[in-house]
Amino acid sequence: MKETHAMKTAAVIVAAGRGLRAGGDIPKQWQPLAGRRVIDWTIDAFRALPEIHRIVVVLHSDDLALLPESGNIAVAIGGETRDASVQNGLLALVGHGIDRVLIHDVARPCISAEVIYRVLENITPTQGAAPALAVSDALWRGRNNRVEGPLDRTGLYRAQTPQGFDFDAILAAHKSCSGTAADDVEVARQAGMAVAIVAGDEENLKITTPADFARAETILKKTRAGKTMDIRVGNGFDVHAFCDGDAVTLCGVTIAHNRALLGHSDADVGMHAVTDAIYGAMAKGDIGQHFPPSDPQWRGASSDIFLRHAVEMAQKQGFNISNIDCTLICEHPKIGPHAMEMRAAMAAITGLSIDRISIKATTSERLGFTGREEGIAAMATATLVAV
Repeated sequence: MKETHAMKTAAVIVAAGRGLRAGGDIPKQWQPLAGRRVIDWTIDAFRALPEIHRIVVVLHSDDLALLPESGNIAVAIGGETRDASVQNGLLALVGHGIDRVLIHDVARPCISAEVIYRVLENITPTQGAAPALAVSDALWRGRNNRVEGPLDRTGLYRAQTPQGFDFDAILAAHKSCSGTAADDVEVARQAGMAVAIVAGDEENLKITTPADFARAETILKKTRAGKTMDIRVGNGFDVHAFCDGDAVTLCGVTIAHNRALLGHSDADVGMHAVTDAIYGAMAKGDIGQHFPPSDPQWRGASSDIFLRHAVEMAQKQGFNISNIDCTLICEHPKIGPHAMEMRAAMAAITGLSIDRISIKATTSERLGFTGREEGIAAMATATLVAV
């Protein structure tokens, strides 16, 4: 069966500015906030999400030594303008197979996973998405500290980041942009792209003045630093009998064998166990409840459909999948030579890094149905952490 392309998402965090209005002796992104630096909170908000495959931080050339090296974070040098800095960040992603990109200001450290997901859900090849808040206060036009008259607030929004786009489209838009744009939405619209407005968050403030640090610290202590962690663990177990055939599919990898596995779908016993573990961690039942075997549309279906559904449900429920551990129980075929390929396949489906996925095998010492080579069993554990 043809594999579905796994969407790859990157984040560009713009951190090359000097931030003079925020006060202090150093740029605001390097100033302390709730026990850490502003930039640390911002980076970790994206690094915590399994959907973000790569992060590029755009820094001033004087600040390169301030960001420790990290395997999944690349650095680009800022330009003379914000437009130039963003373009340099985008160029650093070329060649990495990125499909869509989120562009975020480092000075918004209180960004939530919920806002990020709303943006991601509305990105298409021809449409970007950005969070915003409708203007609710009365607006005046003034001069010399005197009111000259009201302004109509109908249709006005306060823009926020991250702003998300199809990667190729926004890179082309930046390359063709003339003049200085206020943000990436303006760049996209100059290039003829539509941009959807999604609900922003009052707590997604941009640190601009010294007073903003106190407000941001209150938010972070409430929503992150002081939050009781919600960690869920789920278990999955599945069994499939052998039948006539010449190959089995295990954890997304087809292995030549003198038998096949019997099942309503493709009988991927390992992927089924992992899927049930994720459902179990959320107390959301099992595969049979979401994809009934009595429904003919799932006959012969690729099991990655089930696993993707469980992963998406976890995300919508506000969970990150921290790690997956799967054990395949069989005498044959031998799993060891294929374990790394299985881990890679599962990583592509779940969006997790491969070092968060364990796939191993054991025998039952010739005991029971697996020992008699009547079938294969699998058990799995998944850990979910609330965002």
